[in-house]
Formats: sequence, C-alpha cells, structure tokens
Amino acid sequence: MPPATSSPSRLGRGDRLFLALVVGVPLLALLTLVWLPALASIALSFTTWDGIELSGIHGTGFENYTQILTNYPPFWPAVGHNVLWLLFTALLPTPFGVFLAYHLDHKIRFTRFYQTAIFLPMVLSLAVVGFIWEIIYDPDTGLLNSLLDAAGSSGHIDWLGDPDLNLWAVLVASAWRHTGYIMILYLAGLKSFDPTLKEAAALDGANGRQTFFRVVLPALKPVNVIIVVVTVMESLRAFDIVYVLGGGTGSKPGMELLSLLITDNIVGESGHIGYGSALAVLLLLVSLAAIGAFLVQTFRKEDA
Repeated sequence: MPPATSSPSRLGRGDRLFLALVVGVPLLALLTLVWLPALASIALSFTTWDGIELSGIHGTGFENYTQILTNYPPFWPAVGHNVLWLLFTALLPTPFGVFLAYHLDHKIRFTRFYQTAIFLPMVLSLAVVGFIWEIIYDPDTGLLNSLLDAAGSSGHIDWLGDPDLNLWAVLVASAWRHTGYIMILYLAGLKSFDPTLKEAAALDGANGRQTFFRVVLPALKPVNVIIVVVTVMESLRAFDIVYVLGGGTGSKPGMELLSLLITDNIVGESGHIGYGSALAVLLLLVSLAAIGAFLVQTFRKEDA
C-alpha cells in the first residue's frame, strides 16, 4: 500500500495577516514615501504652483526647464560645483578610504582603534559634522585660524565667507566623513576575500602593489561597483553639510549646489514648486545617467 502523501498545508488566517503586514507595510511605505513624491515631482515640473492651493496649479509645458537652462543664473554654477564635488570625492577621499582599508586589513597593531577613530564621523549626522566644522572654520576663534596664528601666518581667513575658498572648505569636511564610509565598505569586502589568492600571487613573485591591483581589486568587483555608486550618489545629493556651513541658503556665492537650489525653490519664501520640481527631475536624470553609464560599461566588459 503506497504511503499517504500529505497535502501542502494552507496558510492560516494569522499567517496570511502576518504575510500581508510584512509585505504590505514596506510596499505601502515605498509607494507613499518614494514613488508617489517622485511621480508628483515629475508632474509638477510641468506646472507653476505656489504650494498653497491646488486650484493654483497651472500647466506650463517645458517652460520651467527652458527657464532653468537659459535664464536661471545659479543653475550652471551649481552644476559645475556638483561636478567638482564628484571629481574631488572620487579622486581623493574614496581612494584614500580604500588605501586605509587595505592597510588595516593587515592586522597591524591597534587596528580596532584606528577603524573606530576613522569611522567615527559616519556615526554622526552630516548636520552635526557641519556644526563641528563650522567651529573649526570660525574666522575669529576657530581651530584652523588659531593654528595658523600659532605658526606665524595670518590667521584671519574667512573660510566659509570667501567664494574662492568656501566650497573647498566644505569638500574637506565632507571628505572627512566619506573616507571612513569607504574604508568600512572596502574592509568588509577584504574580510571576505580568499587569502589563498594572495598566497598564490606571492608564489608567482608578485609584490604587494601588484597583488592588490591585479588580484584583489578585480576580485572585489561587486564592492567596487557599490563604492562607485555610493560616491556618485553622495556627491550629487550633497545637502546637509553644505546647508549648515552655507548658512541655510542655496544661492550663497561659491556654494551653489543643485540640491540646495531645489530646497530654496520648494520650501523657500518664493514657493516656486514647479521650478523646484523641474530642478529635482534634472538632478534625477543626471544621477541616473552617471550611474547607468558606469553600470553598462562595467557589465559590458564582464560579458566580453
């Protein structure tokens, strides 16, 4: 007599309720907090609205985009500053974070202390980091000018007020935080790396530098992709630290950024919701273009 086969058990009412909550609540939050505002921004970018009454929404077609690209003075300086932010972040704090991760992975003395000290800025919010560096950059009592005074140089430099210096000052403050983030990401990848590959490279006569660039770096391709995407996103959406150090304005000479222009138009006194939404859409397109181009090139090389 063949053994009786048990029919698959059906989910009980409690299980269905739990499954609905586990799937439904995050999905609802995603739709409400991410997709709905994104779609609303795209729709509002083709309108003019002061943000007060819905009856005040009037369609303008592509007029907002035309005005931004041709007759909005802060826009192109903001684009240039965002590009500069991306290049600076990609060329200095990101490689330095990888460099620190590679050396801290060698079990040096006090490695835990170094990891904690370098990663500590990541525990703080960008707003708090901004307040810390605001104290450091204070032209009268700041740490940096005090050190310059002690060294015999002219210490009264307005780091955040000078249009030729303020963006670089903010970039240094951002790099202080970004370096620790990249270090932790790459250190996590190095911890999962197969050590036998390094041993094989050493037996073949490769030195430490050759082993890293020819063995370790290609093997950690997924981590490299994450780091590039994080770097691009962090650079293009930079807001908190610039908002704090810039005094809460997006049009301060030398510190214009797309994210701050969006905030100024949407929540500022002028209330140009359509204008700010168009800026947000342009920033979204730039982000998608930069990340998409990189991912296409990366996976095309992998398939080849």
